[in-house]
Amino acid sequence: MQDALIAMNSKDNITVGKYLISPLTQVLANGWYACSVSIRSGSGSGTHDRVLRLTRLFRTKVAAVAYATTEGLQWIGHGGHATSGLAPVSH
Repeated sequence: MQDALIAMNSKDNITVGKYLISPLTQVLANGWYACSVSIRSGSGSGTHDRVLRLTRLFRTKVAAVAYATTEGLQWIGHGGHATSGLAPVSH
């Protein structure tokens, strides 16, 4: 059996201050979606990237992306809430 691919779409990325929030999704063998979120800050040799693996599963990719984005925003202390079709935010 082939491993599922983890997908990241740059259109889903959001920049908030010094942070780049990038939701990641993976379709599982049963058709559900798992998600993670990358939280990147800094640049060059000072770049720091933290990846949070989230435990909830979703029926759709859109729901998984929205949840991962919301979790990333909460992790950096931004009270925003992600919705489908969220435009990039810059503060």
